[in-house]
Amino acid sequence: MRYLLLFLLGTGGLVAQTPPDPLKAPDWEVQNQWVDSLYAQMTVDEKIGQLFMVMAFSEKDEAHFKAIEEQIESYHLGGIIFSLGGPVKQTKWLNAFQEKAKTPLLIGMDAEWGVAMRLDSVRPFPWNMTLGAIQDQRLIEAIGNRIGEQAHRLGVHINFAPDVDINTNPKNPIIGNRSFGENKYKVAEKGAAFMAGMHRAGVLSSAKHFPGHGDSAKDSHLDLPIIQFSKDRLLSTELLPFQTLINQGVSSVMIAHLNVPALDPGIPSSLSKTIVDSLLVQRMQFKGLIITDALNMGGASEVSKVNSIDLAAFLAGNDILLIPSDLKKAVKKMKRAYKQKRFSEERLAHSVKKILRAKYKLGLHQKQPVALNNLVEELNTPTDAYLVKKAMESALTLLKDDGVLPLQSTDKIGLLTLGDASGEAFTNTLSKKVALEKINFSGNISSTLVAARPYNKLVVGFHRSDANPWKASDLSLKQRQLIQALAKQNKVIFVPFVKPYALSKIERLDAFASILLGYQNNEDAHQAAAAVLVGELGVSGKLPVSISAQYPEGRGIIRTLDLPLTNADPFSVGMDLQALAKIDTLAQQAIDSMMAPGMQILGARNGKIVYHKAFGYHTYDKQRAVQLDDLYDLASLTKILATFPLVVQEFEQGSMTLSSTLGELSPRFENTNKADLNLKEVLSHQSGIVAWIPFYKSTLRKGKRMRKYYRGQYSKRFTVPIAKGIYGRSSLPNLQFEALLETDLLEKEYRYSDLPLIFMQQIIEHRNDLPFEKLTSDRIYKPLGLTRTLFNPASIYPEKSIVPSENDRYFRQQKLRGYVHDMTTALQGGVSGHAGLFSTAKEVAILMQLYLQKGQYNGKTYFDATAFDVFNQCYFCAQKNRRGIILDKPQGWGGGMAFEGISEDSFGHSGFTGTLAWADPETQTVFVVLSNRTYPEMENTSFSTRNIRTRMLKLFHDAILY
Repeated sequence: MRYLLLFLLGTGGLVAQTPPDPLKAPDWEVQNQWVDSLYAQMTVDEKIGQLFMVMAFSEKDEAHFKAIEEQIESYHLGGIIFSLGGPVKQTKWLNAFQEKAKTPLLIGMDAEWGVAMRLDSVRPFPWNMTLGAIQDQRLIEAIGNRIGEQAHRLGVHINFAPDVDINTNPKNPIIGNRSFGENKYKVAEKGAAFMAGMHRAGVLSSAKHFPGHGDSAKDSHLDLPIIQFSKDRLLSTELLPFQTLINQGVSSVMIAHLNVPALDPGIPSSLSKTIVDSLLVQRMQFKGLIITDALNMGGASEVSKVNSIDLAAFLAGNDILLIPSDLKKAVKKMKRAYKQKRFSEERLAHSVKKILRAKYKLGLHQKQPVALNNLVEELNTPTDAYLVKKAMESALTLLKDDGVLPLQSTDKIGLLTLGDASGEAFTNTLSKKVALEKINFSGNISSTLVAARPYNKLVVGFHRSDANPWKASDLSLKQRQLIQALAKQNKVIFVPFVKPYALSKIERLDAFASILLGYQNNEDAHQAAAAVLVGELGVSGKLPVSISAQYPEGRGIIRTLDLPLTNADPFSVGMDLQALAKIDTLAQQAIDSMMAPGMQILGARNGKIVYHKAFGYHTYDKQRAVQLDDLYDLASLTKILATFPLVVQEFEQGSMTLSSTLGELSPRFENTNKADLNLKEVLSHQSGIVAWIPFYKSTLRKGKRMRKYYRGQYSKRFTVPIAKGIYGRSSLPNLQFEALLETDLLEKEYRYSDLPLIFMQQIIEHRNDLPFEKLTSDRIYKPLGLTRTLFNPASIYPEKSIVPSENDRYFRQQKLRGYVHDMTTALQGGVSGHAGLFSTAKEVAILMQLYLQKGQYNGKTYFDATAFDVFNQCYFCAQKNRRGIILDKPQGWGGGMAFEGISEDSFGHSGFTGTLAWADPETQTVFVVLSNRTYPEMENTSFSTRNIRTRMLKLFHDAILY
């Protein structure tokens, strides 16, 4: 859980960490100087004006605009809250208002589901109830961030969100869909995620509606709701989300108009000093802005003939008085109370200075107009469209399925659409995926039952208006009677695109064969639901609220898809096509700069290949362009693509552990200085084993191969294929291995070495009594359907389909094509645990996807997820060793793939020939680069020193919309 609850709320008192000051700027000393200086120059009228925030509607006429301008000038207003209108006109008004104001205005909006809540021409984000079903808090943070970016682009400084009311009353007329749900911990967690996203965008947040509006049965816009909970209940439940956000730095808290007898009987919460000051400020230690809910609401009323509601709210401890019903009267009473010493200068300074501190933190001490260029376009980005799509997919909740899903082509399927809103996108999408016939309901239940009888599966979609979260969502009595009757004769798959509470009035939900809850009636929900029904999309949502004893909060059947890698449009998995094009540019620059003749590059996300391209040529003579199915020498990628899966399998089977020593695992290591080395140290490159020894040089004399070791033809004594037309003596692999065994041990510190993986090859072969290449092929590559991942491809594939790795002028004196570049591996016949594997970017990606899915791929299990997790850890980070067990990690000490933003859970490896394979569980991405940067000679290191692979990986990472 990313957002931990850092406090405990109990009936006996509040135990919490000391909350931060959310208004404190990084340069707080300069901030305080600016605030003190500005405050000292203000008149009493100007100070009192800072407390008020009035509402402006850019949809209105010039007279309204002039009226607001007049209020800014006459009453020295502290802020404006914008309501209905359009983005361009609102921004023009905002710039004019800021120009008119002597002290910069604090601009606010109610944008709980994005600025579309108030403005036309902008796409709305899902409501909180929909977000409440989502299990990935990062998605909620991303949505909060994007909403914050929208607000920031409009010049809005504070979004009155998130709503952290716990909705426990299904009949709540004003909260409902605006709540994340009924579970206090989940509401707190999701509210904190949403808030964190907005803060990243530089926008202030507001937790509302304190002390909790979720159980009300009245609309506080019209009347004063009563919250009848006990004090213990309020402290332990309703206040928990507020305290969570306070502890994590929420900028402001909005006080609701509620009658809470357990806390302060007879006094609206917004006007209660007990609730605002004693509880929120003193007990909960909140240091941010305290803002009233709109003071023109019906739930707010005059508390006496002496005090206006505005004055009463200020005396209770509020800092900002939001939307006074009569500004002139409110200011007049505030000034009179100040003269009568009803409140002190100190009290006034307390609130005004908090407001000024917020303005400084927002950068308002340096006023700049909001740019109008491309405004609407920048409020409607590809990121917005993807986040809405992803949210609706992630929210879908499968409450029940008796084995009727997914729909099959052999099913006889009927479709019945109910409700008073369009379900066209659902119908159209589903009809493209499976054959179905539509049934109409004209009001006659009997005739509809007859029409539905022939279908063995009947999909019933229920659609009501998605215009706003308060729209009616229930089924009519006749509609409920119809679907219950249908459930008795058909296998009904019920798909309601409404809030969960609508299902609570259906008597027998268990009568349905399947229930898929869609939450909202929009195109993204329709398309996602259709994909789930036919098995093209997994489902992960859980009920945010209870709808019955049988279907309580938290209910939801989780189904994940395990499909092979397939091609897809980048946008479908949240990737920006234009941003991906930057990889093309860097690849071509590398080729033009002769860092490598050519390359294959592949990027995938969520099991979908979104980038797969070939660049350049096999060699600089440009005789053959690189093809996507050409084979590259993978070099050290062999470590993770051949040795790694076999070691994990052995580990899972219990034949070895991380504490196993080399001497225990194979008699070859007994009575050597390596016998007592354990696997954790050895495979993390922390054991003191030397980096490498060039044994092949001992088989040369004056730079030429010794006849003692090599021949030009295969024979009984010379069986080891070294390169084209070169065979090594049969004893060479053993001679080399003995030399590696005899190497000295150095100090136990991080030292990357090929030897540990060479040793593991021998151990695995010894324990299985089979050749290494046969084990990899039979256990991994063939079951995965890989046909171009192998050792020694020259004996199988034509030369033209294999990219040369080097023009070797020091050992083999030939162009290496289909024979391993690594000299040590060459002496082992082209097969080793550390090098020798050839493949394509596509097949490398399949292996990396297998690891990303922790041993699962296309319905098969290759090793256990818990075993994989043991290997994907950095055990020696404290010693500045970035390696996991065989896997490379991104911690960044001494090179590696580290860059700002990469996940510490990510893993992979790079290879000497210019290769890279990397996977990131956090972003669900796989990225592969294959090149022959060693051609024509390995001394050409610019591909590595210029960090081309890391830069490409970062470009792919940066192309993620979410």
